[in-house]
Amino acid sequence: MRTVRNIQIFENIPILVRAALNVPVENGQVVNDYRLRRAVPTIKFLMERGAKVILIGHLGEQGTETLEPVAKALGRLISGVSFFRETIGERVRGAVRSLAPGRVLVLENLRRNKSETMNGRAFAHELAALADIFVQDSFDTCHRLHASIVGVPALLPSYAGLLLEEEVHELSRALAPMHPSLAVIGGAKFSTKEAVLTTLLKTYDHVFVGGALGNDFLKAAGQEVGKSLVSNADAGAIKRLLADPKLVIPVDSLVIPAGAVGTPGARAGARVAAAGQVRSDEIILDHGPGTSALLFSLAQKTKTILWNGPLGNYENGFAAATDSFARAVASSGAHSVVGGGDTVAAIENLGLLPHFSFVSTGGGAMLDFLAKGALPGIDALDNRVS
Repeated sequence: MRTVRNIQIFENIPILVRAALNVPVENGQVVNDYRLRRAVPTIKFLMERGAKVILIGHLGEQGTETLEPVAKALGRLISGVSFFRETIGERVRGAVRSLAPGRVLVLENLRRNKSETMNGRAFAHELAALADIFVQDSFDTCHRLHASIVGVPALLPSYAGLLLEEEVHELSRALAPMHPSLAVIGGAKFSTKEAVLTTLLKTYDHVFVGGALGNDFLKAAGQEVGKSLVSNADAGAIKRLLADPKLVIPVDSLVIPAGAVGTPGARAGARVAAAGQVRSDEIILDHGPGTSALLFSLAQKTKTILWNGPLGNYENGFAAATDSFARAVASSGAHSVVGGGDTVAAIENLGLLPHFSFVSTGGGAMLDFLAKGALPGIDALDNRVS
């Protein structure tokens, strides 16, 4: 894979960089700049060599949000950053022409143009017309068949950024773990996790399924899950994975009455239900202390830990199991690889990021790479103009 280190000429060359700019913004302010901090090394590498750096990215799913606060936050990390309120067109090309070498121009949210997510050929050509070279550094979107991910690399000489290079190296390493090894997959949606679970069960000594995903496995094991969130998944596929002795499921759960969800004091009224003891009118919102103790024990005995996805209803404050496991991993001494937005946020909130070996910027992209060993946005870099 060619990286920015292989670019021959930088001075005064417009370089289009697809960066991970999708960060949380509240009331017009970036509230977590982790992905921006990870984007800085590639940007500075190009700036210091005199390139004109044109940054493109997205914010949100619908394309209604502006990247202006993201550009301002980036400007607090590196100097020489400006923002332009459009993405393509003659005025953008004019702004690029006037951009001084060693400076950065952040363009407006790609998803404001529906052709981005549709991989529109004309939109890809418009983006490619802005630069002489393309750099892919947004690992978090490399699983998408979007214009800025797979369309542009077909039109320009294309290279991997430093972050993308690191992601591929570290996640490839995670596919060949030191033993004993532990993989923990949380979150929800069995359909998006089946492939990675199948792959990990071939290489890891223990694979734990948690979060809402764990509910699917508890239900398939014949346990009552009450009114808990479950997938409309093929029970046969889940049972096939359950049959593998390396697969581990929760041994207890933190539950509340379904009618109490969202009410004040819901967490205070939660109870711990042992395996099979969830009532029909209850909902599972986190793992219990027994499950946390089990994960702690596994973490202390392992040399490689891979983790993606929270272990409870994290966004609604049920974070005990997630936080407990984060502390267990941080104290384990194992080579640890972690990813997923809520997972990384939990680790950062606890001040534990320095205690993890590698923190991926990808959630779904990380899972897809681990499942397949490749992503469309990475493969596209090989389809390049020499």
